[in-house]
Amino acid sequence: MTADALPPFDAKLTRLIAQIYPDLDAAQLQKQIIAAFWPDGTTPRKRARRPGNNQWSEKDALVITYGHSIQDSAHKPLDLLHDFLLRRLKGVVNSVHILPFFPFTSDDGFAVTDFNAVNAQLGDWPDINRIAGDFQLMSDLVLNHVSSQGAWFTAYLQNQPPYDRFFFEAAPEDDLSKVVRPRTTPLLQEVQTSTGPRHVWCTFSHDQIDLDFRNPEVLLEFLRIIRLHVDNGVRIIRLDAVAFLWKEIGTSSIHMPQTHAVVKLMRLLCDFASEKIILLTETNVPKAENMSYFGTRDEAHMIYNFPLPPLILHAVQSGSADRLRKWQSGMPPAPMGCAYLNFTASHDGIGMRPVEGILPTEEQAKMIDTIREIGGLVSMRALPDGGEAPYEINTTFYEATRRTFKGEDGHHFDRFLCSQTIPMSLEGIPAFYIHSLLATPNDLDQVARRGMNRAINRHNWHYPDLNALLDDPDTPQARVLAALSDRLRIRKAQPAFHPNATQFTIPLDDPVFGVWRQSLDRHQSIFALHNVSADTVEIPHLSMNLIEDEVWIDLLSQEPVDMDRDSLVLAPYQCRWITNRA
Repeated sequence: MTADALPPFDAKLTRLIAQIYPDLDAAQLQKQIIAAFWPDGTTPRKRARRPGNNQWSEKDALVITYGHSIQDSAHKPLDLLHDFLLRRLKGVVNSVHILPFFPFTSDDGFAVTDFNAVNAQLGDWPDINRIAGDFQLMSDLVLNHVSSQGAWFTAYLQNQPPYDRFFFEAAPEDDLSKVVRPRTTPLLQEVQTSTGPRHVWCTFSHDQIDLDFRNPEVLLEFLRIIRLHVDNGVRIIRLDAVAFLWKEIGTSSIHMPQTHAVVKLMRLLCDFASEKIILLTETNVPKAENMSYFGTRDEAHMIYNFPLPPLILHAVQSGSADRLRKWQSGMPPAPMGCAYLNFTASHDGIGMRPVEGILPTEEQAKMIDTIREIGGLVSMRALPDGGEAPYEINTTFYEATRRTFKGEDGHHFDRFLCSQTIPMSLEGIPAFYIHSLLATPNDLDQVARRGMNRAINRHNWHYPDLNALLDDPDTPQARVLAALSDRLRIRKAQPAFHPNATQFTIPLDDPVFGVWRQSLDRHQSIFALHNVSADTVEIPHLSMNLIEDEVWIDLLSQEPVDMDRDSLVLAPYQCRWITNRA
């Protein structure tokens, strides 16, 4: 029977297997794939979920956190995190991304030793289950590499099957000049195995050994891991560093066709699962490369909007929305059934690769100089010609907004609040790193102690101290969390902020960044305006085409718009959500 004569699921799976593993028995591998993803003997749904806009709504917002971002030395960190989420964020966000919560050896969880266990220092699966019972849970599928000290690599060193073929090998004399990667360390590492020395591929660090997906056993193992996560309540799977998954000597080994085919295969399985599973790809690369992971609505359901963090930071540092506006004007809407994940900060730094070709080198240099003046750091990446370029800025976003290109002023709070309101206004789903919600300062002590730039943005709060700060309304932590929570509560009640609602970038003069959003039923419009400067500005009503016979109100101030005036006034860093439906 040909693939075209098979039922839709079988036909698509057969074609994908042929793309990834053309030399293998597709029928046999298909049985293994189904058994890995449905191990209890259940079968795929008869019909896939059709791509549509009902997978999410304006009520969706996400918090990003480590499992141990909150500690007290007496309780399990996952229990403390659950308490914090229920006490401080219930009704504000409905989803939580707990960064890798598995046993690990380095990179704060991204060098995994055991994908089937929860890090005992955080808690156990029942703790994960409880959080998943109250919030939509996202987990990390760290599928590019594993820890050099984990069981898989230990078995590889002893030449034990099947792990003897689990890792990607190359030779020092191979042509690796085209390889694209985000680190400056040597790509290959020599290791001693029971059969002699070998050189293994290390995209990120020598404690993170890259897996070899040319071996289908590696794929099958990760399908079993996805199933374990789903069975424990996970509903969003983040494909970490997926762009580097497939390697070929003599190529760039990034965004390979087989990589996209593997993502399509995972999407196919998720769409035919009884559970509603969302795939999110993590590809911190320029726009076109990043958007390629939507495929033709058959790869990621969501992708990170990676240019946003550096462009928003540039806007509030420079006082000009020009670069942000031009970029947003050229951004296409996400395809039906897909969405952008909008954020300003994460556990990593503020990536600079996504603004290559968008921000001139001199503007990037101004950003970097400004960050260094407030104690922030910069990490570099290796270039194929042997040089280096900025890879990311390392700082908390709260501290990053302390200073502008002109210096410090009295607008820090309002400037930060403006920076966090912009992703709430845009097409897509907003996500907030816990240290943005908590106005966390740079942790330079942890950088010195750990010798890692990214530690600056990975502070561990002592829960009693944090609660004391949040209970005092005058602290930055309390002010920021209260203000962002208020805006998120307002946002979730606005159909025009549906992740796929119509969006148009308003061609306003500097320094205002504005977008018009319209609900899917066309009953609500919102003009979201953001003054990214320290100046008071006026916007003519004609710039927004406010319909005169409708009543317009600012959702953020709850003040009606005076249509007898010719313009709207925005104070320094003020945001206004002007709507015809209060």
